[in-house]
Amino acid sequence: MKNILILNGHQKYNSTDGKLNRTLVEEMLASLRPVHNVQLTVLQDGYRIEDERQRFLRSDVVIFQTPIYWFNVPGLLKTFMDEVYEYGTFFKGTDSYGTGGLLTDKEYMFSATWNAPEHAFNDPSQFFQGGGLEDALAHLHRTQRYIGMKPLKSYACYDVIKNPSIDKFVSGLRAHLREIGLV
Repeated sequence: MKNILILNGHQKYNSTDGKLNRTLVEEMLASLRPVHNVQLTVLQDGYRIEDERQRFLRSDVVIFQTPIYWFNVPGLLKTFMDEVYEYGTFFKGTDSYGTGGLLTDKEYMFSATWNAPEHAFNDPSQFFQGGGLEDALAHLHRTQRYIGMKPLKSYACYDVIKNPSIDKFVSGLRAHLREIGLV
C-alpha cells in the first residue's frame, strides 16, 4: 500500500469549469483508494501551505492532474509549487546545480488535458516536432527532478475541447494506472 497525493490543478479559465479534470480525479480515487492511502487537494478550493508540505513528505507518489494552458500548468498550480516547495525541506543547495533534491524516495505522475490533437505531438512535421508528450512536459519534469522526485510515465487526454471523448479518456486513464503499477 502506497501513500498517494493527488493534486487537482485545474483553475477556472474563460469557459472551462474543470469537469474533465474532476472526472479524471474521480476515476483516480475510485481506482486507487481500494489499494492505497489516497489524499486529494483541489487547489482551486484553497490549501494551507504547511499542510501541503506535510502531505508531500508523507506521500510515496504525487499525481498532478492538470489542464495545460499555453503549454504550461495553470498559474494556480505554479503558485502552489512556488509556495510549497520549500528550501531545506524539498531541496538544498549543492555544488552541482539541480542535484540537491531531498524527495528522492518519491515518484510523481503528470496526467494532463490538452486541446492539442495527439498527432501534433508524435508527427515530426507537426507543432511538437515528434518529441512526444514527455518532451512537451520537459520543463515540468525538471521542476520535479530538482526536488528529487522520480517520474512515472505521464498520461494525456488530447483534443479535449474539439473532441471530448470522456469515456475514452477515463478508460485510458484506468489502463495507464494499471500499466504503471498503481492498480
